[in-house]
Amino acid sequence: MANVETVIQGQFKISADADTILSTVLGSCVSVCLFDDVRGLGGMNHYLLPDVREGATNATDMKYGALSMELLINAMLRQGALRRDMRAKLFGGARITRAFDDIGGRNADFARSYMQREDIQVVAESLGGTQPRRVHFWPVGGRARLLLVDSKVVETPPKPVHPKADITLF
Repeated sequence: MANVETVIQGQFKISADADTILSTVLGSCVSVCLFDDVRGLGGMNHYLLPDVREGATNATDMKYGALSMELLINAMLRQGALRRDMRAKLFGGARITRAFDDIGGRNADFARSYMQREDIQVVAESLGGTQPRRVHFWPVGGRARLLLVDSKVVETPPKPVHPKADITLF
C-alpha cells in the first residue's frame, strides 16, 4: 500500500521508503524532484518564487527557489546521497494568468540555471505552458507521473434557490 505525502508550497520532503509517493499540484510554482537512484533516496520541493526581490521581508523563507534547493540537497546529502549521483526532474512554471508578471517562466528559468550551476543532470522536465500540473513522484528510483489539469474546469457549489415572495418590500 502506497503512502502518499503531499508537498505544499514552501515545503520539501525526502524519503528512502519504496512505498512513499510525494505529490503536489503546481501552477506557476516549480517542484524539483531530485533523486539518487544508486542509494534509493529522493525528494521533492515546491517553491513559489525564484529569488528574493527588493523589499522582501524574509529572505530565509522556503518559498524562494535558492533556499528551497539548498535545503533539499543538504537533507539528501545528510541521508547519504552523493551529489555526483543526483538526477533531477523539473515540473511546473506555468503562466496561469496574463494579468501578472510571468512568475512561472522565471521559476522555470531559475530551476534550469540552478541545476546547470550545480552540475546536476536534468533527466526530464515539464515546464511552462498555461496548464496547472499534478505530479506524483516515487523518490526511490525517481519515477514521476504527470497529469495536466484542465485550467478551464472550475467547480463551484450550486447557487441557492430563493423562492419568490408574494410581497414587495420597500
